[in-house]
Amino acid sequence: MLRGAIWDLDGTILDSMSAWDHVGENYLRSQGIEPEPNLDEVIATMSLHQAADYFIEHYGVKQTRDELIKSAVAIVDDFYRYEAQLKPHLKEFLAQLHETGVKMCIATATERSLVEAALARCGVLDYFSEIFTCSSVGAGKDEPTIYREALNFLGTDRTNTMVFEDSLHALTTAKKDGFYTTAVYDSHEENQEEIQRLANCRIHDYGEPEEFIDFTKNL
Repeated sequence: MLRGAIWDLDGTILDSMSAWDHVGENYLRSQGIEPEPNLDEVIATMSLHQAADYFIEHYGVKQTRDELIKSAVAIVDDFYRYEAQLKPHLKEFLAQLHETGVKMCIATATERSLVEAALARCGVLDYFSEIFTCSSVGAGKDEPTIYREALNFLGTDRTNTMVFEDSLHALTTAKKDGFYTTAVYDSHEENQEEIQRLANCRIHDYGEPEEFIDFTKNL
């Protein structure tokens, strides 16, 4: 039986990936620096700390890491506080998991203040017992630290815990570390065929989670 769920945020809980489009470029231009043409691809799998370090080392940005992150978060702050919406039917899906006793937490690269603001406004913050961020654990999703810390907090184990992700690189990390994984469809993930093949189960629409239910009832 499913006992624990570790949730990514952007593209998995929130329709919010578009908020991060060109944030790096916009930040650099605000500093009078012209970004490389493929910057979005370069930083796509980085945590905010890793991206900040990259900007400082590669572009010679004069702000400290913390100052840089604060500037980047400010660019998307209003979106999370006032605009970001849940994926369709997610609220009902979370309620069903909660009613069956599944313990849930967040594991995301997005800063905690943005996570709390968006989830509280959307009325689902109380479903999650903790928020882990790449900044708080000191590692991006190219390594499994964030999932391991979330698992330890939940007090469950890999045999009855599901990781929900929409991006290939993050889901790959969790799967390689022995977690069960659900690939949540989001149009911003270009590697749909590969992520769908790799995951234990797939959700295209939270209103139709039959494949997820069929998989988890046998745990």
